[in-house]
Amino acid sequence: MKIDSKYSGLVTKKFNQYFLVDLKNKENFDNSERFLCKVRKSINFKNQLIYVGDEVVINNIELKSKRAVITSLKKRKNLLIRPSVANVSNIYITFSVEEPELNLSQVNRFLISAESLGVEVSLVLTKCDLISEKKRLLLLDKFSSWGYQAIFLNLQKSDCYENLLAELKQKKCSIFMGPSGVGKTTLLNMIIPGLKNNTAPVSHKIKRGKNTTRNVELFSLSNKSYIVDTPGFNMQPLEVDINLLPNLYPEINKQIIDEGIRCKFRNCLHLNDEGCNLNKSFERYSFYKKMIESSKNHYYQNQED
Repeated sequence: MKIDSKYSGLVTKKFNQYFLVDLKNKENFDNSERFLCKVRKSINFKNQLIYVGDEVVINNIELKSKRAVITSLKKRKNLLIRPSVANVSNIYITFSVEEPELNLSQVNRFLISAESLGVEVSLVLTKCDLISEKKRLLLLDKFSSWGYQAIFLNLQKSDCYENLLAELKQKKCSIFMGPSGVGKTTLLNMIIPGLKNNTAPVSHKIKRGKNTTRNVELFSLSNKSYIVDTPGFNMQPLEVDINLLPNLYPEINKQIIDEGIRCKFRNCLHLNDEGCNLNKSFERYSFYKKMIESSKNHYYQNQED
């Protein structure tokens, strides 16, 4: 049976020239809600590629073979470069507290990179069974001062995932981002029934994990929520307008929005600017200052080139 009507769908996997698309309106299709699709050759998407997470319109639906044709691409809200996935609503920055050891500078870059996409950002800390309760409380206070209520997980206990899973089911499209070896694959295996991705131990020589996931794919957690299974080490290349960088730090936003701090100039970068009234005693100010100076140096180098 062939259906010529157009339906909205979500790209859940991409391989070669084919796409797996889940229909958004499934009530008329029983169990045939996922289709193998190709893009109609006559359609020009203004030189845009289609990525996992994109919302598309499909037509020429073959119910028996579960095949269809993508006829148009809907406007996307955002696009991650590495891994390539579109329309993410929530990013969970994921790091282990030990094995590999927590790197605060790296955590900062991941957080700022995620904040630059304009999505809801959370922080997940794994392998918390490897540290003392005292250190856990210290980390809780530290990241609270950064503006994040960290989620602590013991990857050996399945019951600690229940609250996180309930939260994920309320989100539209979530992704765990972080360096290899921190337990993202183990985490996804616990969250997604039947996934069973391979895991690899942390290398004692290079002190980081090996990539174990190869393809980008969306998995459904509920009727309206998905989670992204991503490959390897994933951190967005950070290319942010230097004047927007202060907006990516919750500590700075809190002073400006909640406390009403006002500097003399609207485009104040909060370094040695005249009339700057920002309280610079927050812990991440050293990270912020380095990022501003690095962005300035990059700008001047491009001008010279």
